[in-house]
Amino acid sequence: MNLTPRFAAEPAYRHGQPAKTAIVYCNLGTPQAPTAPALRRYLAEFLSDPRVVEIPRFLWLMILHGIILRVRPAKSAHKYASIWTAEGSPLKVWTEKQSQALQQCFDPHTVTVRYAMRYGSPAVPQVLDELKAQGVTRVLVLPAYPQYSGTTTASVFDAVYAWGMRTRNLPEFRFINHYHDHPGYIQALADKIRAHWAQHGRAEQLVMSFHGVPERTLQLGDPYHCECHKTARLLAQALNLSKDEYKVCFQSRFGKAKWLEPYTEPTVRELARQGCRSMQIVCPGFVSDCLETLEEIALEVKAAFLEEGGEQFHYIECINDSPVWIQALHSLSVTHMSGWPRESANETDNAASRQAALAMGAKD
Repeated sequence: MNLTPRFAAEPAYRHGQPAKTAIVYCNLGTPQAPTAPALRRYLAEFLSDPRVVEIPRFLWLMILHGIILRVRPAKSAHKYASIWTAEGSPLKVWTEKQSQALQQCFDPHTVTVRYAMRYGSPAVPQVLDELKAQGVTRVLVLPAYPQYSGTTTASVFDAVYAWGMRTRNLPEFRFINHYHDHPGYIQALADKIRAHWAQHGRAEQLVMSFHGVPERTLQLGDPYHCECHKTARLLAQALNLSKDEYKVCFQSRFGKAKWLEPYTEPTVRELARQGCRSMQIVCPGFVSDCLETLEEIALEVKAAFLEEGGEQFHYIECINDSPVWIQALHSLSVTHMSGWPRESANETDNAASRQAALAMGAKD
């Protein structure tokens, strides 16, 4: 048996060619279409990741291929169809817009910004292959996950490492683990909520719903739970909320194992039963609107609240391509690219103009 690793062919190299830098902005991924076959392919890749499901491999694959992939794709396709747009999947649309807006913050001759999906297309290996062919020698990996979790952030890094295992001449890599407490991220969230309040007024209760993970991951040392609560605390401080004016909970539970609590839908139902008549929900852990926000929260959780006697329910959209959020992404990237030669006079002027515009907007 030949155990020698097989490396991909290196692109043609010209002596003296300038070094190039890239930012790869990575989100979770999405099916190509709201159909059962597309969902089956997507879920097979997503749920086969051992970072996502940590139970004995052989047993899980039997359950996945024997039961889940026979039943769940059709149900999920119906849900995706309810939020699909003319441009495609909302998550992909917003991720692409975010990467394009971030590109505008940099001189394209010095920094290339591309987006990639951990599951689906464009895949992380595909994007890295294309960047390498363009002569990129430095790569900043920026996950679209403010709070670190082994189920998300680490899985993105796994995909990069796996690509590196078959690459002879590796670029220089840097990775951003988390930014759950970054001032620009918190400001973008607070501004989105304030804008909603200015248009619709304030509800009796603000619910901050984060994506759930199995409780076991907290016990094993995953920092996700703590980082979600820190984000919530900082956001509440920015909005001058008292402890009884907001709730933190976790959504998207899957399977029968115990996940992080309290769960979102039961929390919302209980608040309605206790007499809460108006509620607003925001999902700080999601930077792009997607199935979990537009269908699970804006439709399913809303129905649960109204069913229990609630009267007014508003979902507050994600930060998406908010200028403050894009500026936060730019700030994060610049910090983590420190020491890499990249900035041109053009870029300096553009950055200064953007900062001045943001400052003027804040004064207005």
